[in-house]
Parts: sequence; C-alpha cells; structure tokens
Amino acid sequence: MDARPVERVEVDLLVVGGGATGVAAACTAARAGLRVLLVERYGFCGGGAVAGLSGTVCGLYEAEDLPRTPRQLVHGFVDEFIAQMEGRGGLGPPLRYGKTFTRVHEPLAWRESADALLAEAGVRVLYHALCTEVQRNGDLIEGAIVWTKSGRLDVRARLSIDASGDADLLALAGLRTSCGADGVVQNPTMIFRLQGVDIPRFLAAHGSDTIMPAAVSALIVEAQGAGQDLPRSKIWLFPTTRPGELLCNCTRIRAADGRELNVVQGSDFSEAEVQGRLQVRAYARFFRERLAGCEHSWVNDTGVQVGVRQTRQGAGLAVLRNADVVAGRKFADGIARSPWPIELHAGDRPRVEWLLNDYYEVPYGCFVPERGEGLLFGGRCLSGEHEAVASARVTAQCFGYGQALGVAATLATRDGLQPRELPGQAVREALNRLGARLDD
Repeated sequence: MDARPVERVEVDLLVVGGGATGVAAACTAARAGLRVLLVERYGFCGGGAVAGLSGTVCGLYEAEDLPRTPRQLVHGFVDEFIAQMEGRGGLGPPLRYGKTFTRVHEPLAWRESADALLAEAGVRVLYHALCTEVQRNGDLIEGAIVWTKSGRLDVRARLSIDASGDADLLALAGLRTSCGADGVVQNPTMIFRLQGVDIPRFLAAHGSDTIMPAAVSALIVEAQGAGQDLPRSKIWLFPTTRPGELLCNCTRIRAADGRELNVVQGSDFSEAEVQGRLQVRAYARFFRERLAGCEHSWVNDTGVQVGVRQTRQGAGLAVLRNADVVAGRKFADGIARSPWPIELHAGDRPRVEWLLNDYYEVPYGCFVPERGEGLLFGGRCLSGEHEAVASARVTAQCFGYGQALGVAATLATRDGLQPRELPGQAVREALNRLGARLDD
C-alpha cells in the first residue's frame, strides 16, 4: 500500500515515453494548443536512441546499388530535430551504411535537443516517472496512474499516446498485443563506445562502409573457433562526432539456453544486461587484438540499458505486412514513409533485405488499436508483421509516427472524435502542411 496522497492532474493529451515518437507527438500537439503531459521513466528523453545508445538516425535516405550522394526521403519534425542536433555539434555527416546512409549523433546533444523543443512547445515533462495502471471506463481509456518519487499521480486525459516502445499502455489495459514471430523476437544488443581509436588508420584498413567487410567477419569466425565469445560475425562500427571514437553495434545477446531474450520478461531483461556487458568486453578485446587502428582503444561507455529492437506489437486497425515493405506499397492514408531495409537480427549474421530506389508508406490504422477508445500507439510497437517491423522500427520513421500521432490527437480533440473516427487522409494532409512532404 502507498500511503502518500494522490495528486489529480487533468490534461488534453498524455504521452507515455520520451523517445523519438513521444517527443515528436508531444511537441506537435502542444504547438497546436493542447495541454500535454509527457511521462518518461529515465531522467532524459531519447528512448532506444539514447538509453539504448543506438546512436544513429536511420531511415532518412534512399537506398541504391551504388550509393554516392545521400537523397533524403523523410521530412517533417525530423528535420527540426536534425537542425537542433547540428546546432549543438552533435550530429555527424551521412555515413555509408551498405546501400544507403545513416547519421551518428551524440547522446547528450539528443537529450538537450529534446529538452529545448519540449520546453519551447510548452510540454509538461515528468522524468523518473512510470505508468503503473490505466484509467479505464469500459473501452474508454481516460488516463493513467503514474508513479513518482513524491507519490502517485491520477492523470486524466482526453487522449493518451502509448510511445513506450513496448506497448505498455495497451498491455496494462488488456488490449491485444503480439510478440515477434510466434513469440520469438529480434535479439537485443548492448551497444558501446570505443575510445582511443586511430580513425584514419581504421578507415584505411577497413573502408568507409560502417557495415564491416567480409574480411572482418572472417576474423570473428576464426576467433569463435578458438573459443572466444563473439556470437555475431556481421558487425557495424561507426565513427562518431567525437575524436578517436567508434560506436559499436556488434553484440548478440542470448539466454544461457541459446534462445532470443524478450525484455518484456523481467528475468530476460536482467539476464540481457549482464550478458551484454560480458560480450562488450569480449568484442573490445578482439578489436584491440585484431583490428587495425584499435590497438590502444578502450571501452568508454555502454548504453544505460541493453538496446531493444522488438518486444510487443500493438494490434491495430491496419497491419503493416512484410509484403508491403518489399513491394514499396503506398497508401491513401499513409502518414509516414520509409526507405529502410528489412534488418532482421537473429542468428550470428543479421539479414538485410534492401528496397532500392523506392520507399513504402505506413497507414494511419497501424497506430489505432483495434479495440479501445481514447488511445493511440506508435514507435517500434506499431501494428506490423515480424519482418515489416524489422524495417519500420528505426529512428527517422519513429519521428514521423510521432508527428502523425500529435496531429491525430489535435484533430480528434478539435473535432470531438475518437482516433478511429478520424480519416487517415486528413492526418496526411495536415502533415504535409507541416513539411512532411509525403506527396513530393
């Protein structure tokens, strides 16, 4: 029993989660005049990009067989966020990533950019807070109980947005969710930063593509044969905005019994953190011993938590299908576009399936629950099939989803509608007026 008094808070919009989706949704709705409360469990915004140290803005650029010049296809709120990070010196230039490009950001610049945009928009931000219950009246979600150090908040909201990444509000409300392919999700990764690297020498030896070449994979396979714990052979190493530093996306964290860990299971989450730190040391040792330019390197830090690619997916009015991604399908109510490949992390080598010189769109219904009123959801927990989510979950798209959800919340509030009653085409048109350029 919590004996502390409960504080009542009334807002137009409750946003749960301060990742790319939550920040974009909160800013968009607050700019339109809604009273917005953003609840975030950490002491900073950023979600997987910062707490999980994913460290890159993926999903901005068209893919092609021989990429030479980055062609940006995704616009809107993400452009504002990019400008904020660039102004802080916290975003690097486009780097080659296989058949496309990505940009590496500095985590502190991400946090500060989010703080600035949220403050400017007038969003009330509550850090170190966690939703523990939903306020439900039949099928209507009316807000949530939020735990804080000072006591519980009884938050009443006309609309709520689940931007937790894990579909937490949907799960608390008993709404239908699913996990991966028959319960098997993409594996988590402990991402880390390696300092003391001779970057020019590293690039001269291994090339400018941040997906390491076959020769590096062969070295890892050789080390595996010698007994080293290096379970993933296809790895990604990114020069960052800081001198002598690589961002290392290379671990594959498994349970002791070899299965993929699902971090919405409390024991799996804990096991992932411990195994992730052990693998970081193993890979860092391998880099020092075998990769040119890394001979005098050391681990600077890891993510605050293990990097999470997939947990629960919400069940929406629409489902993004695997076939939609590979075919570059467009929708009349498409509210975000993506040129990013299917990037499926399982086994020792992630599988990448490219969509070349094209993009697909994600329809509005992927963010409206099949049942339940007063609620939208988005981010990596969008309604989608397993492989489709392996493309649609990345940062640039999450900014787009968030802006779309902020628009939807604004239109629904203004017109007295539930999100399912709102035409997706109206959301698309409003996004274009805000610079999303979905019809360019």
